[in-house]
Amino acid sequence: MKKKIIYSSLSIVLIFILSAFSISVAPDSYKEKFVVVLDAGHGGHDPGNRGNGYKEKDIALKVVLAVGTALEKDDRFKVVYTRKDDKFIELHERGSIANKAKADLFVSVHCNSHHSQAYGTETFVLGLHANDENFNVAKNENSVILLEDNYEANYDGFDPNSPESIIGLTLMQEEYLDQSLTLASFVQNRFNKTLKRKSRGVKQAGFVVLHQTYMPSVLIELGFLTNNKEGKYLNSKKGQEEMAKSIIKSIVDYKESLDAAYYVPEPEIQKTVTNDSITQIVGEQLYDDIIFKVQIAAGSNDIELDPKNFNGLDQLSKVQFDDLYKYYFGNTSNYNLIKELKGVAVEKGYTSCFVVAFKDNELIPLTEALKMDASSN
Repeated sequence: MKKKIIYSSLSIVLIFILSAFSISVAPDSYKEKFVVVLDAGHGGHDPGNRGNGYKEKDIALKVVLAVGTALEKDDRFKVVYTRKDDKFIELHERGSIANKAKADLFVSVHCNSHHSQAYGTETFVLGLHANDENFNVAKNENSVILLEDNYEANYDGFDPNSPESIIGLTLMQEEYLDQSLTLASFVQNRFNKTLKRKSRGVKQAGFVVLHQTYMPSVLIELGFLTNNKEGKYLNSKKGQEEMAKSIIKSIVDYKESLDAAYYVPEPEIQKTVTNDSITQIVGEQLYDDIIFKVQIAAGSNDIELDPKNFNGLDQLSKVQFDDLYKYYFGNTSNYNLIKELKGVAVEKGYTSCFVVAFKDNELIPLTEALKMDASSN
């Protein structure tokens, strides 16, 4: 039986622009700024949800503007907004804005609603919905296209009530979940650890995809306006500022982790590492309490950790995030070694793989891990 869950209709499309960003390409080597598109959900005659009398469109806009103002003060970033005031922006226009900006990242901000006193934050990535709840979220979010003029032509017959329509749009996105999942994990971990907000996790749902272009993207649900306590917090200046600061730090961590993966100087290689002997040492640089891995894939399918399923790679592991799985190669505290293993993975065909760091079994920004003291040979 489908759960009777009422979510806000979110005027958002998660768009992944492949031509603008690939995890295998160092972003700053090809353009001066790291471009972030910030999308405040709803606007104009689309108010979003009105839990406890609050206005989702206003709260989302205030948080987005606070995030953008801070990022604009950092010379590394260029910020593009889908809206900066109270006006309605059609989904295909938001996609056009992101395309023209050749963005590296798309971040959309919303607030949730529910018929109960449910509460907590959650961050969505684009993908196949694996349960009724996630499908209902996608269906309600995508239904905002019905408010638009000439939506039949703009969306080429897309039916927001049809599971087949959503599946057709999301099947080709599986390859690009990796980057989005990493940012989503940063966002949720910081909400939970720093702000002590309840985390409802990183989730997957099928959102409308426009123009068949792609970029790493997340949809952030700040919390439930329908919850008496959480709604009051999100409607307050204090709550909006705290949530904005947490999102800012997550975006910066994500960008710096990309930089760390590509710009840390390569060590002098003492021994060649092969897939058959990954225990050989390559210029030891050991970090206590830190485990480095190479993320090679992410998706909805639960794949057996067998080398034949991963182009011959062994030393495999996986982590499940609700209905999603991340797959890793290697497991070491030696940062120089993990970079060599990344090269092995690339040679095996995983050209978009990247290094991630764990502490106490939790994903942390790579730059945070590298700031810790390391012993060297």
